Amino acid sequence: MQLMIILDGTIVTVALPAIQQELGFSPASLAWVVNAYLIAFAGLLLLAGRLGDLVGARRVFLAGLAVFTLASLVCGLAAGPELLIAGRFAQGVGAALASAVVLGMIVSLYPEPGAQARAMGVYSFVSAGGASIGLVAGGVLTENLGWAWAFLINVPIGAAALLLAVRLLPAQRGIGLGQGADVLGAVLVTLGLSTAVYAIVASAEPATTPRQTLVLGVVALVLLGGFVARQATAARPMLPLRIFRSAQLSGANVVVVLVFAAGFGFQFLNALYLQRVLEFSAMQTGLAFLPGPVTIGVVSLFLAARLVARLGTRTVLLAGLAVLAVGLLLLGRAPVGGSYPVDVLPVLVLMGLGMGLAIPAVIMLAMSGARPADAGLASGLNNTAQQAGAAVGLAVLATVAASHTATLLDGGADPVRALRDGYSLAFVVSAGFVLAGLAVALLIRPQQPSPAAEQAAEPVLAVH
Repeated sequence: MQLMIILDGTIVTVALPAIQQELGFSPASLAWVVNAYLIAFAGLLLLAGRLGDLVGARRVFLAGLAVFTLASLVCGLAAGPELLIAGRFAQGVGAALASAVVLGMIVSLYPEPGAQARAMGVYSFVSAGGASIGLVAGGVLTENLGWAWAFLINVPIGAAALLLAVRLLPAQRGIGLGQGADVLGAVLVTLGLSTAVYAIVASAEPATTPRQTLVLGVVALVLLGGFVARQATAARPMLPLRIFRSAQLSGANVVVVLVFAAGFGFQFLNALYLQRVLEFSAMQTGLAFLPGPVTIGVVSLFLAARLVARLGTRTVLLAGLAVLAVGLLLLGRAPVGGSYPVDVLPVLVLMGLGMGLAIPAVIMLAMSGARPADAGLASGLNNTAQQAGAAVGLAVLATVAASHTATLLDGGADPVRALRDGYSLAFVVSAGFVLAGLAVALLIRPQQPSPAAEQAAEPVLAVH
């Protein structure tokens, strides 16, 4: 399911020009093919995670998988902009329901630290690898079968995943709706998160003024502030504020925001650098990214778990963040007439190494900082942090690159060099995100496992 969700995002990105031409989207409305999905997805993650705790993660996961698959069929058959945007919103709802509980299910299915590290490695590989695979698949499907197959490809995959999930996932009982059915809190947090994401994605549109963005941001803060106040006074809060007493959970989620801000922005800007500066085609760009997920796969599947067992989760996280920062700083030096083997490929390998170490480690830290009864909520919170980081990172880094490029062009700089310099500055800023995450990670002190957990785990696999 996670692979299908990640694939869908990048496949759709490649298919956007064909969608615009065939369905008659205006340039402004085309952005809503992406925005409708993002708003529903990010806005519902926290609520979906709590629902997993209340009614059972398996039920929420199956419901989300079914909604996502049916919505993909609607998108593929859409004959006009309105139905496609509605289908994309429904896809976001399904993706939120399924994604929000995935990490909690991994923790419950693989409680032993070594096995959990390997499972988190698979999750990280799927999340990172799916994005690059989607770039290639999007080009192939759109060029040979048409844009609709960017969505229709999800239908057989989703149906197969649904059948396997029904057969293989063990039944899980939630703690009951009566333990946290906070309707007002659910409305406030969903509206608050959705408004915040809308403010971020709308800020990139030329028609949106800074004043409108500021108003939207204030509305989002008021709604989220009201949610926090509600959780502090509700008899059965949807998000018990005690969960944030865990410095490990809170700190790890801050690191998640910063790492995903850097990683998502890097992927977007590096694709532009390859196409607009090095003049790669869309297909060449997708293929050029593949060494990154291959490295992530090797590191996260075969190396990360062993290093966590020997060195501890926090140490592995720090090493991964340091490698990430070095990779981004090196990419910031890539020249106009750069060579892929010399200037880009080594950076992609470094980024893959850093991501393969950092992502499983930071997710393990975040999830192990929550009580078992809050696993779904912690999973939804972590996914929300990922989406918030991606949205903020893309908005900030794209703005930095565009503003610097515009300034250089106004001064008479060569257009290609101005583009490169804009991307270079954004890469340096993204390295700053990672270094800020490194500083936060240095302050995290992992909680000691309970005696029962220590007895259940092999001594060599204890998390330090």
